[in-house]
Amino acid sequence: MLDALDLAKRLIAAPSVTPATGPVFAELEAMLVPLGFAVHRFTRGAGADGSDEAPVENLFAWRPGPAGSRHFAFAGHLDVVPPGEGWSSDPFEPQVRGELLHGRGAVDMKGAIAAMVAAAAEVPREAGTISFIITGDEEGPALHGTRALIDWMEGEGHRPDLCLVGEPTSVNRLGDMVKIGRRGSVNIWITVEGTQGHVAYPHLADNPLPRLVAILSELDALTLDTGTAWFQPSNLEITDIAVGNKATNVIPPLGQARVSIRFNDLHTGKSLSDRVCAIAERHGGKARPVISGEPFLTEPGAFSKLVSAAVEAETGIVPELSTTGGTSDARFLRSLCPVIEFGLCNATMHKRDEAVAIPDLAVLARIYARIARAALALAPTDG
Repeated sequence: MLDALDLAKRLIAAPSVTPATGPVFAELEAMLVPLGFAVHRFTRGAGADGSDEAPVENLFAWRPGPAGSRHFAFAGHLDVVPPGEGWSSDPFEPQVRGELLHGRGAVDMKGAIAAMVAAAAEVPREAGTISFIITGDEEGPALHGTRALIDWMEGEGHRPDLCLVGEPTSVNRLGDMVKIGRRGSVNIWITVEGTQGHVAYPHLADNPLPRLVAILSELDALTLDTGTAWFQPSNLEITDIAVGNKATNVIPPLGQARVSIRFNDLHTGKSLSDRVCAIAERHGGKARPVISGEPFLTEPGAFSKLVSAAVEAETGIVPELSTTGGTSDARFLRSLCPVIEFGLCNATMHKRDEAVAIPDLAVLARIYARIARAALALAPTDG
């Protein structure tokens, strides 16, 4: 098997703060071409379609199997969050200290992509088609990343039967958690307008803040649901209140707030947005929702069983099937096929001195190889 540690070092050494382009994709392409993969890279965003967003690079690689064979996809992202200050070493110079590999992206998620490459090398071509769906825009706005890849794949006739995303899902030990779904996410900006005036003459002004407080009080008191069999209760959180009034004797002309809702499959982004908009309007305000993802669930079945079996075979752990956590690109990929997420321990992701346990990289590569072989061997109606 290819050395996942060496592959991870090569990816970490190519800086790729979101939105990622260039060298890191060239490095991945150089890994995949010798394994027989055809690689297509393309850019979206500024310089590609005239939009204002920074350019985003995407990569789709595929190695076709025999005619009529199944198609299994690995998916993930090469972009990373900014490293920040205070690292013990250069975040883009991979450092081995003891049994840990340090570097930005070691966990989220260059380590997993390295394990995927090592795994793909162990799956014979005759087993079926394997592909890589890799974006440079998961940690950013996600406007020109996986969604653009899906559009391109559909135009070219590439549709996987099953997809595994390498997000760092493990919590305390590699293999203890697999994600079979995610809650949806909507952020809503609320504005209440009034009339500015002197606090000593309130009859000449219109204070918007009592109305804003009433809106937020009603929203904060909502119980959206009590959860479902696979999802925790939906929650609405007030994430910002802004007035910008520096004077102590002025009634402000405007009050603004923002709420964020993470919701299960009892709701849709639109239904919750409509509910919040109605409350805001009833108190004289306006609401502007932005839906970043709908909830999804890959029902437990053949796919989750083979993933769990592969994890147990290599770690001795029966993983928990979960839908907890934030959003990921799985929310887009689920439009192609059933999707499950599984990857490294997430304790240090997005932190300074991000690090992965070196033995976990080798184990993860073996798990991924087992998953790919089993997924390609499923009967056409399974999964």
